Amino acid sequence: MLRQPVVKFFSKLLNRAFITIALVLVQAVWLLEVFFRVTEYAVWVNALLMILSLAIALHLIRKDENAAYKIVWLALIGALPVLGGMLYLLWGNKRPSKRMRQRMDKIERLHRYDMVQAEGQLDALPPRQAALGRYLAGQGRCPAWQNTSALYFPSGEAMHARMLQDLARAKKFIFLEYFIIRPGAMWDPIAEILKRKAAQGVDVRLIYDDFGCLLTLPSNFLIEMEKNHIRCLPFNPVVPLLSLVMNHRDHRKICVIDGNIAYTGGVNLADEYINAEERFGHWKDTALRIEGAAVWNFTVMFLNFWNAFRFSDKDYDAFRPTVQAKTDGVVQPYGDSPLDEEPLAENVYCDILHQAKDYAYIFTPYLAIGEEMMDALKMAAKRGVDVRLVLPGIPDKKLVFRLTRSYYAPLILAGVRVYEYTPGFLHAKCYVSDDALAVVGSINMDYRSLYLHFECGVLLMGNSQVAAVRKDMLDTIAKSREVRLKDCRTSVPGRMLDDVLRLLSPLL
Repeated sequence: MLRQPVVKFFSKLLNRAFITIALVLVQAVWLLEVFFRVTEYAVWVNALLMILSLAIALHLIRKDENAAYKIVWLALIGALPVLGGMLYLLWGNKRPSKRMRQRMDKIERLHRYDMVQAEGQLDALPPRQAALGRYLAGQGRCPAWQNTSALYFPSGEAMHARMLQDLARAKKFIFLEYFIIRPGAMWDPIAEILKRKAAQGVDVRLIYDDFGCLLTLPSNFLIEMEKNHIRCLPFNPVVPLLSLVMNHRDHRKICVIDGNIAYTGGVNLADEYINAEERFGHWKDTALRIEGAAVWNFTVMFLNFWNAFRFSDKDYDAFRPTVQAKTDGVVQPYGDSPLDEEPLAENVYCDILHQAKDYAYIFTPYLAIGEEMMDALKMAAKRGVDVRLVLPGIPDKKLVFRLTRSYYAPLILAGVRVYEYTPGFLHAKCYVSDDALAVVGSINMDYRSLYLHFECGVLLMGNSQVAAVRKDMLDTIAKSREVRLKDCRTSVPGRMLDDVLRLLSPLL
């Protein structure tokens, strides 16, 4: 009979994540072996591959593509002129799979009239803010709404307590969509409420990202949820294939209750997000609760995802809000998608910086940005705007943290003030500017969030909770260490490593 430690070791070794990684590595070794054997077999194959690499390099130069992504592939092709072109053909397409695009495009076309901007919602705003609202309504098909209240939470703990109360009052439906779910002090009470509500006849649905939950959910999770009448959809299931399609993750955090209440922010459903478990010091996160008309945007976002892969709703009217809150400025939930070529989230962030007159404060756990965002940050600071970036003091990923710090020096030289949250890890994703605009959502300032993931956020314009976001940022800054230019000095090899990391950041 095997001893318990041996059983535990092999159960961990032979889990789904380990098998997936092992199969991907086997594929990579096999493809390299085939490539080298073919190129050794005939010289003319080398010539054809070099011509292919040259053609792809020329294609990339003229392609309307993110500059950082083009540069990394041009560098790889230059360094590996024989292999580079073939690598790009195999893994250079950063668009989601054709099957995913077709399914989601079909549903969004069917329901495009459900997300039409109502007249008069932006009329009370200053022209520049209204223009940003029109951009989101037009390009993102995410209308702006009055008759909506908002409540900002400066911690996951505060959000969790209020969310449990709202879930317990659900009467018609509960929609949850999260990147990470892990059993424990945060998820278990939610799961108990979901099971109880489903038994009462409430329509309970759960979307979770299959990759995000690869190491956190038990293998029987889906079966157990369905047994309890909680319908589940694992998004973009992980298959052991060497493909960039696996990059397209559902990073959104959405909770919709009866169509009248919604939650979003940086908080996933795992213990570290409410500091029930300490992983990287104190976990600083934020969230937003909205109630009223604007919840409709989140409802449609969720239903479009759901019906693209598990069709069950032809008409969304039964899910419309039935509560109209007192108007408090304009609330505009929006989603960003890699299905189109519109960098919606990045454009919103940049536009806030372009509009800023007095200040722009930013929470982000990661910083891996392109020239457009870099220029927007520096230009705002050079115009005299008080630009402050707040980042983690204790990293969750050391390599990414090294990449993040490589951006500090040019930003500080331009006048941007950079802070590191010394008590621990800052996971929040927020912008606030001039006591007029704020964004709270799931969107990091890195390449994956801005270009590869499905994301969401809420733009607050003239809402009373903008002041709450600003207060929380100032309180957090008071607990943080300001980074000085002298702190950014590194050796020549260190600077070379930083340059390499920044070059490869779209692939990290």
